[in-house]
Amino acid sequence: MPNDRLNEADYVRPVRRLVLGVLIVVFGALFLLWRIDSPRVERFRTAFVDAVVPNMDWAMAPVTRASRMIEDFRSYARIYEQNQELRRELQQMRAWREAALQLEQRNAQLLDLAQVRLDPQLTHVTGVVMADAGSPYRKSVLINVGARDGIVDGWAVMDGLGMAGRIAGVGQRSSRVILLTDSNSRVPVSLQPSGQRALLSGDNGPVPVLEFIESPDDVRPGDRVVSASDGGVFPPGLLVGEVVQGTDRRLRVRLAADYGRLDFLRVLRSRPAERIEHSGSLLRPVDATGMPLDPETGAPAGQIQPAPLHDDPPTPGADNE
Repeated sequence: MPNDRLNEADYVRPVRRLVLGVLIVVFGALFLLWRIDSPRVERFRTAFVDAVVPNMDWAMAPVTRASRMIEDFRSYARIYEQNQELRRELQQMRAWREAALQLEQRNAQLLDLAQVRLDPQLTHVTGVVMADAGSPYRKSVLINVGARDGIVDGWAVMDGLGMAGRIAGVGQRSSRVILLTDSNSRVPVSLQPSGQRALLSGDNGPVPVLEFIESPDDVRPGDRVVSASDGGVFPPGLLVGEVVQGTDRRLRVRLAADYGRLDFLRVLRSRPAERIEHSGSLLRPVDATGMPLDPETGAPAGQIQPAPLHDDPPTPGADNE
């Protein structure tokens, strides 16, 4: 084995020297040929370049591809940076757009509150919705006005479009508003133009049910629904919504109030119902035992009253005696 390695080294070394010498001679000759300024040599150089250089495209192809890949990578990097910058600008524009929409919605609500027409004799207190106290089983909100602002339990509450609910709990600085959609809400309403009376009952859904309608056949989808003064709870004529027919074939009300944007609410100061002290001649008064009384004398009806005593008229001529 050592002898084979020695023989191989003795063979490779001369060949390597020979190849190196040939290359040196060739490159030297090419250098000298390239440096000679002669028309023949120039023609030779031109022919050599025309013959050799086109055939070297295969050797330059990897270099060309590599340079193209580098340029494409740089272009991709620039495009990626521009894309990221555009994304940031788009997010910022979306944030500005959302803020503009919120301001527009709040402005629209304030305009609605300012333009809604109510009974001139009704005064109101505007409150800001502090929190949504609703749940799947209770629909209510909290507003920042309370007993110190004169709020009384039971007063009607409106947004800029229609009736939203009523006060159901008053604190010193805040109040709870139970919405018309709450399952505990019951509001007497009037249906226009038929004039039918009904009871609007919440069921925790977006469209409460109309119950106890006097003549359901006279009610049509699209009829206007306003508050009724039955029981003296709410002022009459407050817009509630319009009649629709639900999927369960029951008559319901599409509320005018926008429950998705309850930012401001208006609490109406309701006048207390006038109390009738005297029934007049329509109702006959009774005593503690239920016995009818005479409206004029106040005595039990049917009892013969003694005739009033009168002085005897003077006898003619008595004064002459």
